[in-house]
Parts: sequence; C-alpha cells; structure tokens
Amino acid sequence: MHIQAMLYIDKKIIECVPNFSEGRNLDIVDDIATSIGLIKNVKLLNVEPDRDYNRTVITFAGEPPYVKEAAFNAISTASELIDMSRHKGEHPRIGATDVCPIIPVSNATMDECVQLANVLGRAVGEELGIPVYLYEYAAKTPERRNLTNIRKGEYEGLKRKLRDWIPDYGPSEYDDKIRQSGATVIGARFFLIAYNVNLNTNNVRIANEIAKKVRESGSLVKDETGKKKRVPGMLKCVKAMGVELKEYNISQVSMNLTNYKETSIYTAYETVKTQAREYGVEVTGSEIIGLVPREALVEAGAFYIGNNSEEELINTAIENLGLSQLNKFEPEKKIIEYKLAPFGR
Repeated sequence: MHIQAMLYIDKKIIECVPNFSEGRNLDIVDDIATSIGLIKNVKLLNVEPDRDYNRTVITFAGEPPYVKEAAFNAISTASELIDMSRHKGEHPRIGATDVCPIIPVSNATMDECVQLANVLGRAVGEELGIPVYLYEYAAKTPERRNLTNIRKGEYEGLKRKLRDWIPDYGPSEYDDKIRQSGATVIGARFFLIAYNVNLNTNNVRIANEIAKKVRESGSLVKDETGKKKRVPGMLKCVKAMGVELKEYNISQVSMNLTNYKETSIYTAYETVKTQAREYGVEVTGSEIIGLVPREALVEAGAFYIGNNSEEELINTAIENLGLSQLNKFEPEKKIIEYKLAPFGR
C-alpha cells in the first residue's frame, strides 16, 4: 500500500488490543491469533510477541458484535494454553489474557465500547469461569479505573485480591482453573500508544529513575520530617517504568501514552532524552509496540522538519525517533489507518 493511502470507512468499527502473557512459545501465540482470524468481518492487524516481557500484544478491528466474538475466542484459547503458575516475564500481569481494551475507531462511541466491555466481561466470567475486572471508562468504581490499581500484587497476589476486590464478573473463589488462567481486565479506553525509549545501558535502576520523573504519577519521596509525599511527574497522561532488555543488553523507559494529544510521542522522547543525560546515558532510539495513529507520527515529523508531505513527515519521525533501531518500522504495518483501509470506501 502506498504511504499516502487514505482511510474511508462508513461502517461502525472498533479496535481491540488484548495483551497475552506469552511471548516465547510462538505456537501458542499463533493459536491465539488463529482463534481471532476465524471470525468473519474481523481484521487481524498486528501480532507482536516480546521474549523479554514474555508477552504478546495482538490488535484486531471490526464491527462490534464480531470483535466481541473474536475477543472471547482469544481469551478462551489463552486460558487453555497458558499456565500462569509457570509464567515469568518482565511486564506486570494478572492473567493469561492480562488486559483486553476496546477502543472506538470509526462511527462508534465510547458508551458503545463500555457496553460491549460489559457484555464480553459477563461472557468471560460466566462461560469461562475467569474473574473479570472492568477498567478505564467501563470501571464501576473510581479506584478500578486505573489498570495499575487492579494489577497491584499481580498474578501472585490474585488469591488475596479476589477476597479484597470482588470481580465485576465471574468467580471470586480461587480454584485450580483460576490458578492456571489468572484474572482478566476488560475495559474501554481511547487509543493508547505503547512507546518504549531505549537507553545505552543495561542498568534498569537508571531507567526506573527516569520513569519516575517523567510519568504523571511521579514518585513517593521523604520530606525533611521523614514523611512520604508524592511528587508529580513531568508528563500528563503518561505511565512509565524501567525495563531491562537482556536480548539487546540495554534498558528501556517503557511508557503508555494514554492520550497522545496531551503528551505527544516526540515530547515523551525528547523529555526522556534530556533526563537520560543527567544520569550520563544516552537515548539511542525507541519503538512502538502495536499500532499507532497516523496523526501521531505526522505531528512528530512536523516537530523535527516543519510542514511537508505526509510521507516525508512520517519518514522524518521514524528517523528522528529511532523507531527502527531494534526492529524495522514499516508504516504500512504499523499505522492503524493504513492497516484498516481494506475495510472499504
């Protein structure tokens, strides 16, 4: 597809981006992806496993009823093939299908995505026997809106969490089934960009310190009296943590940009670059996990070279953000509008 391909969609389209706690056994990843592809009117957009995180992000889109069916298939398959009691990985997780967000893309509202999250959550809880927590716009209480709160304690602390936090759907009694599958978090949210900035050090402590400085929640520090207080971070709508990538002998500041219009990709990149230099390390590039809106890269390109053609702006963003350092960034495969174009004019 040509880089300037346009998107013309008159259907109601939503996106689903489940994260699975398996990134090393590619046969399992393939089986999960296949279960999604079996559903008609659903387009499988991206499958991205990560060995260090031991996690795979799968992106698909389509009309709401079909997306719900595909998501259910994927969660069911993951619960059968992934044994959480044996899972180890760098990324926080609470279950075989750790999180399953539903995102409005075209002619769909957030309220519709919230409704679908509830329908899916009820089916997963009742038919598969998996505890389900609802988050973001689908959350039923304020403290459950934040995924970090739900995931606190991770899979290892799930038995206790089920006692303290009754699931929104599904069982609350820990059993052998839950021991294998863990829990699942389902919700509705706006487009999230999973964005990691690479550092030329394998010292994850430095990456964590930078993460604390840039993420919106900041960090807890002691004042002169020894009392802990929270110091807000530098970037709004950003979650971040430090991660070591042993395969590449580097560390990353791993970020979720929950509203790229509030904090852009280039702002996150340049801020991490500045903070890294204070620790005597350099930023060498970055990567986008999953898909990215065209607008986010066009804006980044404009920041670095000003107004230009869309193709030039995107190529400039790829170069200046170092998006191909670890794996080649191919716009046709990574920009959601280009992937969705076949849905029709």
